[in-house]
Amino acid sequence: MGKPVVLIAGGGIGGLSLALTLEQIGVKPVVFEAVPELKPLGVGINIQPNAVRELLDLGISLEELDGVGVPAKEWALVGLNGNDIYSEPRGLEAGYNWPQYAVHRGRFHMLLHRKLIERCGDDAVRLGSRVAGYRNNPGGTVACLITLADGSRTEEHGKLLIGADGIHSAIRAQMHPGQPPIHWGGAVMWRGTTRAPAIRTGSSFVGLGTHRHRMVIYPISHPDADGTAVINWIAEVTYDDPPERESGWFKPVEVNDFIGQFEGWTWDWLDVPELLRNADLAYENPMIDRDPVPTWHDGGVALLGDAAHAMYPTGSNGASQAIIDARVLGAKMVAHGVTQDALAAYDSELCGPVSELILRNRGAGPFGLLNVVDERCGGEFEHIDDVVPPDERAEFMAAYKAAAGFAIEKLNASSPTIPAGACVD
Repeated sequence: MGKPVVLIAGGGIGGLSLALTLEQIGVKPVVFEAVPELKPLGVGINIQPNAVRELLDLGISLEELDGVGVPAKEWALVGLNGNDIYSEPRGLEAGYNWPQYAVHRGRFHMLLHRKLIERCGDDAVRLGSRVAGYRNNPGGTVACLITLADGSRTEEHGKLLIGADGIHSAIRAQMHPGQPPIHWGGAVMWRGTTRAPAIRTGSSFVGLGTHRHRMVIYPISHPDADGTAVINWIAEVTYDDPPERESGWFKPVEVNDFIGQFEGWTWDWLDVPELLRNADLAYENPMIDRDPVPTWHDGGVALLGDAAHAMYPTGSNGASQAIIDARVLGAKMVAHGVTQDALAAYDSELCGPVSELILRNRGAGPFGLLNVVDERCGGEFEHIDDVVPPDERAEFMAAYKAAAGFAIEKLNASSPTIPAGACVD
C-alpha cells in the first residue's frame, strides 16, 4: 500500500511546515497554493524558541536560519521619553535550550519551500490552485474543490484536508458559514525595512511609545562589514474613529504619508524619523484578526495557522503558532493514524487555549505594559519602578509567555512534540 495522502490548502508558513512534518512521519503531503509563483514577500517576523525547536527537529539547521535572519538577544519596552519600561534577554541569552529568531518572512518562507521540494519533489506543491471548498465523502475520504489559474475547476481526493489558507480561508468560511467579518479595531501599521546600525545589544526587539502610538524595531540580518543590518520596523497608530477600509488591504505607501505621526521621536540612541526616511520599502496594512470559532475541524477537515486563529501580531507569535499547529497535528497522526480521530485530538488540545491567546493579543498582548504605563503617567517617567513595580512587570510578562507556550522552565523540560524516528503505522 502507498502512503496515505493528506491535502493541504495553502502554501504559507503553516502549510509548508505541516507538509514537512507529514513527510517526516511517512505521510504524503500535497499542497495547493493559489499564487502562480512563490516569491520572498513580506518583512520581519519572529520565531519563538518553542517553534525553533520544532524547526530543528524537522532537520532545518541553525546555519540555515542564520541565512534568513538573526538570533534575538533582548526584548524591551521603552516609554515616550526614551526610558526603559521593561527588558529581558531572549532565546539562548535567557536560558532557553533554543534561540529565538527574527527573520525575513519571505526568505524564511522560501527556505521551507526549498526543503519540501528537496524531500518530496516538485509535485508536492501545486501552484495556481486555489482551494474553494471541500466535501466529506461517505467512505471517509475528503474531496478538495479546486479552482485553477485558468478558471477551470477540478477535484482532488485524500484521507484528510487541512485548511492552511490564511485569514480569508475558504475552508473556514464553509466550516463556519455564520462567522463574523474580519475584526479591525482601528490600528493601522506601516511596515518596512531600513539598512542602519542595530541598537542596544545589536539584536534587540524594541517596542517604543504607547499602546496606541508606537514603533517596533528589530534587525532581521547579521551586520555587514560596515556595521549596518537590515532593520525591520513597524510604525503603528490606533484611531478612535478609524476611516472606512477594506479589511484585507496591504499596499505599498510613501513614508511621507505617515512620517508626520513620528516627528520628534528622537533620542541620543535612536532617530525614528531618520530611520523611516531611509527606508528601502514601506507597506500599509490594518491590524486585523478573527473572532475565535468553537472548533477547528469538521469530519476529515481541519484548520491550521491563520485560517484557525488569525491574531494581532502584538505577541510576535503568529508564525510560531502555525509551526506548533503543524507539529501537534503530526504528533496526533502518529498517535491516532491519518484519521478523523487525529484531527479531533488536535482540535481538543489547541483550539481552546489558542482562542484565548487571540483575545489576549487583541488586548495588546505583551505590549499591554505600554498601556498600563500610559494610563498611570502618560508614557513619560523618570523611574519606572515608581509607575509599575518590578514584580508587577515580571508577572505580566510571565503570564503572556505561559499563554503563548514558551514559558522557559516548561519548554526546556518538555519532551519532543514528535519523537525522533516516529512514523504513522
